[in-house]
Amino acid sequence: MRLIKFLFLFCFTIAVQAQDYFPKNDGVKQSFKNHVAITNATIYVSSTQKLEKATLLFKDGKILEVGTKVSIPKNATIIDATGKTIYASFIDVFSEFGIQKPTDRPERGSSAQYDSSREGYYWNDHIKTDYNAFENLNYENKSAEKLRAIGFGTVLSHFNDGVIAGTGLLWTLNDEGNNATRILNNKISQHFTFSRSKFSRQSYPSSLMGSMALIRQVYHDGKWYATGASKTKDLALESFNANKNLIQIFNAGDKLNSLRANKIGKEFGVNYLIKGDGNEFEKINEIKNTGATYIIPLDFPDAYDVSDPYLAQQVSLSDMKFWNQAPFNLKILADNNIPFVLTTYDNKDAKDFLQNLRKAVLYGFPKEKAIAALTETPAKLMNQSNTLGSLKKGALANFIIVSGDIFDKDSKIHENWVQGNRNILDKMNVEDIRGEYNLVFDNKSFDLKISGELEKLEAKTSKDSIDYGTKLNYSEPWVNLVVKTNDSIKSAYYRLTGTKNLNYLEGKVVLENGQETSWKATKKEVTEKSKDKKKEDKKDEEPKVPIMVPVTFPNLAYGNENKPKQETLLFKNATVWTGEKEGILKETDVLIENGKIVRIGKNISATNAKKIDATGKHLTAGIIDEHSHIAISNGVNEGGQNSSAEVTIEDVVNSDDINIYRNLAGGVTSSNLLHGSANPIGGRAAFIKLKWGYSPDEMIVKDAPKYIKFALGENVKQSNWGSGRFPQSRMGVEQVYEDYFTRALEYKKEKASNSKYRYDIEMEVLNEIISKKRFITCHSYVQSEINMLMKLAERYNFKIQTFTHILEGYKLADKMAEHGVGGSTFADWWAYKYEVNDAIPYNAALMQSQGVMVSINSDDAEMSRRLNQEAAKAVKYGNVPEEQAWNFVTLNPAKLLQVDNKVGSIKVGKDADVVLWSDNPLSIYAKAEKTIVDGTIFYDLEKETATLDVIQKQRSELINNLLEAKNKGLKTQAPKKKEVKHYHCDTVEEF
Repeated sequence: MRLIKFLFLFCFTIAVQAQDYFPKNDGVKQSFKNHVAITNATIYVSSTQKLEKATLLFKDGKILEVGTKVSIPKNATIIDATGKTIYASFIDVFSEFGIQKPTDRPERGSSAQYDSSREGYYWNDHIKTDYNAFENLNYENKSAEKLRAIGFGTVLSHFNDGVIAGTGLLWTLNDEGNNATRILNNKISQHFTFSRSKFSRQSYPSSLMGSMALIRQVYHDGKWYATGASKTKDLALESFNANKNLIQIFNAGDKLNSLRANKIGKEFGVNYLIKGDGNEFEKINEIKNTGATYIIPLDFPDAYDVSDPYLAQQVSLSDMKFWNQAPFNLKILADNNIPFVLTTYDNKDAKDFLQNLRKAVLYGFPKEKAIAALTETPAKLMNQSNTLGSLKKGALANFIIVSGDIFDKDSKIHENWVQGNRNILDKMNVEDIRGEYNLVFDNKSFDLKISGELEKLEAKTSKDSIDYGTKLNYSEPWVNLVVKTNDSIKSAYYRLTGTKNLNYLEGKVVLENGQETSWKATKKEVTEKSKDKKKEDKKDEEPKVPIMVPVTFPNLAYGNENKPKQETLLFKNATVWTGEKEGILKETDVLIENGKIVRIGKNISATNAKKIDATGKHLTAGIIDEHSHIAISNGVNEGGQNSSAEVTIEDVVNSDDINIYRNLAGGVTSSNLLHGSANPIGGRAAFIKLKWGYSPDEMIVKDAPKYIKFALGENVKQSNWGSGRFPQSRMGVEQVYEDYFTRALEYKKEKASNSKYRYDIEMEVLNEIISKKRFITCHSYVQSEINMLMKLAERYNFKIQTFTHILEGYKLADKMAEHGVGGSTFADWWAYKYEVNDAIPYNAALMQSQGVMVSINSDDAEMSRRLNQEAAKAVKYGNVPEEQAWNFVTLNPAKLLQVDNKVGSIKVGKDADVVLWSDNPLSIYAKAEKTIVDGTIFYDLEKETATLDVIQKQRSELINNLLEAKNKGLKTQAPKKKEVKHYHCDTVEEF
């Protein structure tokens, strides 16, 4: 009922704007009932239309005329704005201004919550589609004043909390009105984030990939609910469906998250307005290809204080580069014709916004595009072009009056008019009294210099090179000076009060003895020499645009100046480890063309090929890490529930992980990125090629067979973690599998018989397993559990593809061979937890001897750089022949991943994923000299010395620039070390 009353009041008020029927009991209200004309101004009607000596005429909060020949009605209030510039007030479409937030946050350390706390709503509390910002408002005058002070007149407010955070409203920063007159659209947008609500303890989602899966499921559920098939009421889904026609705003943040948000949008036919993070320039081509419009913050990083050389070592090159590059982001976006608007959201201090905007313009961001990004473009996005964003006839009288060009660092915003109501920020036409004077009183003559900003003047009085302490207070036309005498024994003062008259100041002075007399300060004439000096000083003060450090791919240390490209390569006289029946070939040539191996033999010639002398060196297939957790963003585990089949690592591939480069340096060309082991049914895997400098989408091998991670053992039962989630025992783990596969079969029947079935991502994935379209890699240790899962799979007529870790594999290798499951193990890790106590280094050899397909994996970002040495351990422990041991990290993992038709050995027709080693690849002395993926050199040891020199040079130059910034008095921040998180199977964190 309260909502209905509010909407009626709102609609009625908008219809009768001119009528003011609310009493005003809290003070004097300044309003302009008659016409108001701002004359003689430079007026930007739009970002591209500028009028000189023009007039802006408005009444009742709306613009009536704008032009150079406006007829001003009688009795109009006329404000002379000679020398001033008028722009439409700015619009911020991403704000939390005025949102009344709850205070009852759940306590940290409270036990996890697995089910929703609300009845009649969606099963997940982080879906808050029913939240409406307009019902939770608290208009804050001080906050509004801060936004008006930097040019804003309208904001889109929402509560940025929850994966789907509800709706936002569009309203003005009009202190004189009330919400009924401020609100232009009470429900204009629906908001998405990748983050959980801060006001719920529900454990799911706990990762970025979980948030993405949850959003997808909501879209599917919304579509299903709209068919009327649901037997229960769901107010959240009803709100979601009702809000789908609103503007859809996604707070993505980081550049890669922007690509992820756009990916979801394309799946469901939604064009998100995406809020970025200011680092879009680092992936500019991918950002451009999204075709999306962006909301860009202007939160440039402060310079690092690198005056301590030891602390300076903690600052990464990528952070130093970003400090240099960030102010160029808007220019680069504009140069690439990417549509965007601007927001103050990430600015801790609102004043920084205007300062950073001016810096961006100085760094090349075109002024007309800056104006458009703050006015016309957001107005158009909000479907408010007729009322906001320009100063055309019929628009709201929302405008700012500026002393000059808004992008000039010395320009001041004098006034910000909102809906025709005047907000004076800095008085216009204040008489400038700055200069040098000859001050005379009590038969004494002094030199008086007044300087500083107009709103904060400073004065200095001197005589015969002796300074007299002086305090100045100026409130036009009144001048007050307090001058300390030069009496060294006692404190005594001259108190001067007077006014400004033409080129002099004069008034009365009270001397230190209390007597009163007159004073006069006559302005000194500025000589040509002084003028030239001032011009020179001003020229010296003009900020200089630094040279932008080149963006690399990726934009951090060891990034490439250009994205590496395929080459035609001819290796000459190599020792070639084919991995095939041909074995190891001596003094053999290998030709690579168009990303494929095209010839293997002796005396091969190719005129267009880059020849590489491989005499005395070894050429092998690239190492394939069957179990890796590198290159993953924001969580390797979605542990919020006991099955997370709906999530996929493909969503969260992190192409900027330095471990990609480090793995390439260790001869790794492909990695199978697995979900962790927090739950019995984990997430789907991503098989990637380590294309350093390429986008996540370019790294994923899309036509590779699809995998999913299962897990057994201590991690999944969680009884030692203090978790209350089922299962709590090993037998409970088995029951989880039974339950989910039974449900999957029931889902399959429902799908076949009911056209209005509810599409369930999780059940779809489990049916892919049953249908042998998706394959299981299972985290495993204890033989009893391993045996259990094989039997369970056989009951449901499928088989396990790979047991990973499998450190008790030697105990039941015969059963594994019979089942047809492979084993991907460690070489000699053991005893790092209780269930690994029976591990032995002979495990790989023993499993192979029983016919099990064996590979050796890393499960670790450090070990993955040395998998060649891990393979060598099989020679020591079990006398595995060298070629077979090498296959443990090349051909065998390719077979386990069912990509051996593409990679894993050197064979004509296969992908050119090869490594040139300085020595036998199983030797501890062997170095990967060149690592090639799809015929592209992604690591070259020969170039690494030069690369290190470039890194050192860039660091030195940037450190000097940072020191210079500090010496100029710019804000600085303490050095911070960027931690690179290494994920393991059991890493659990909250995103």
